[in-house]
Amino acid sequence: MTERPATPKMKNRDAKGNDRPRVGGPRQIADLMPQIGAAAFRKFGFVQSSIVTRWAEIVGGHYADISAPESIRFPVGKKAGGTLQLTVMSGHAPMIQHVLPDIIERVNRFFGYAAVAKIAMRQGEVRPTPCERRPPPRNLKPVPVELGDSLRGIGDPELRAVLESLAQGLANSNGLPKIR
Repeated sequence: MTERPATPKMKNRDAKGNDRPRVGGPRQIADLMPQIGAAAFRKFGFVQSSIVTRWAEIVGGHYADISAPESIRFPVGKKAGGTLQLTVMSGHAPMIQHVLPDIIERVNRFFGYAAVAKIAMRQGEVRPTPCERRPPPRNLKPVPVELGDSLRGIGDPELRAVLESLAQGLANSNGLPKIR
């Protein structure tokens, strides 16, 4: 058997051959994926990819079945007052035209600021995505009575549903989460 000469360790060197310290450390792929996806969505005009993935939650199931967001174009140098490009199924454009102010309001509520000022529509094929239905958890406990009574006085049905869901989650939890 011949003995191999020891290979020098790989060093991080600059163009002149000088050693330089490494910047950062190893990173998990899960940490990099949102950045990769964000770059792809940004290329097609989406600042936030969740508008595509959560379109049914934003506009409702009925409108999500007949429309889909295509892109958001902002004025040069701004991130507000953009134009949302929607693809609408053939024959449904007049109905969507009547609810455009409501769609703009819902999209802006989703973003938290006036991201969209107007909507441009084009006809095209929209493939409806089925809503994911999960069965309720097995250890479902009722909302505590003291929380349920205080929630009945809330007038907004969406807010009441969210708060009831939060109370349900708190009732089903087993204390503080454990960090491992």
